[in-house]
Amino acid sequence: MLRDAVRSLAEAKIAPYAAAVDEEARFPREALEALVANDLHAVHVPEEYGGAGADALATVIVIEEVARVCASSSLIPAVNKLGSLPVILSGSEELKKKYMTPLAKGDGMFSYCLSEPDAGSDAAGMKTKAVRDGDHYVLNGVKRWITNAGESEYYTVMAVTDPEKRSKGISAFVVEKSDEGVSFGAPEKKLGIKGSPTREVYLDNVRIPADRMIGEEGTGFATAMKTLDHTRITIAAQALGIAQGALDYAKGYVQERKQFGKPIADFQGIQFMLADMAMKISAARALTYQAAAASQRVDRDLTFQGAAAKCFASDVAMEVTTDAVQLLGGYGYTRDYPVERMMRDAKITQIYEGTNQVQRIVMARNLP
Repeated sequence: MLRDAVRSLAEAKIAPYAAAVDEEARFPREALEALVANDLHAVHVPEEYGGAGADALATVIVIEEVARVCASSSLIPAVNKLGSLPVILSGSEELKKKYMTPLAKGDGMFSYCLSEPDAGSDAAGMKTKAVRDGDHYVLNGVKRWITNAGESEYYTVMAVTDPEKRSKGISAFVVEKSDEGVSFGAPEKKLGIKGSPTREVYLDNVRIPADRMIGEEGTGFATAMKTLDHTRITIAAQALGIAQGALDYAKGYVQERKQFGKPIADFQGIQFMLADMAMKISAARALTYQAAAASQRVDRDLTFQGAAAKCFASDVAMEVTTDAVQLLGGYGYTRDYPVERMMRDAKITQIYEGTNQVQRIVMARNLP
């Protein structure tokens, strides 16, 4: 029922704008409004804060179905989870009430600020600092590659509170867009997910109350890594949706397109490509849903499961979308058809929330 509801909404209210959102590189306002109106923009927020209280699998299905028609729009529910999960996992009850309630209502989105110009895969090498000043902290630094920056009201920011301790000297804070000293860089000009703004976030003497720290001082990096164990699965879901959308479109196309007097779907070479695409998507879905179940139960092997799902599903998405372009031939290479957009959108799923090379390191260190 959930899948049917989200698919109907996505096809009616999100799909019609997907090409324009990509072409104009603009935020998918229509998608945000549709998702908020149907309480699908942040389904993971617990019921006690006014949220839908969806479990990890339901959240995955929402993201998958939105990504099937528009990858940029699927980053609304995905990044709302990424940005707010540190607060849910480690924040005080007061902090949860203060920020989960407006998120659940749709009054503001949440972004996640971990990466920096010189701290990507080596996130513990960050330079952003938070210095205690009475009952406040003062933050200074630059965060890079921040999804939905400038659109979100709230930001989970990782900053160094004790430079001597490396990862154990990093703390997490909630920063608001309206805090004095917060500003944003120009949107990055990207290959794909053009409807989701990616910007730098500048923190220039941003003074925030000490009670906006998420958890204890020095626990921010551990919270950030624990968050990614859960949210990498949402990227697997996004990749899965993109791949499914590409297969669905290609399947329809090969039945219509005629060469040598019959539909190209009748040729065995085409049939084998479609069979491989469908098989790999099925495998990716099984792995992703299994990881979502592990996330819900907080299984001991969650770190492995999340990394495996994200890595496998994103590799499948890249392969399937590339094959979909091939199946459409010259038409697939034009912007008049959606598969070239899907192929461009798929690429980022192999890179963000930890590159697939990093996922393999994570898996190797956490073999079940």
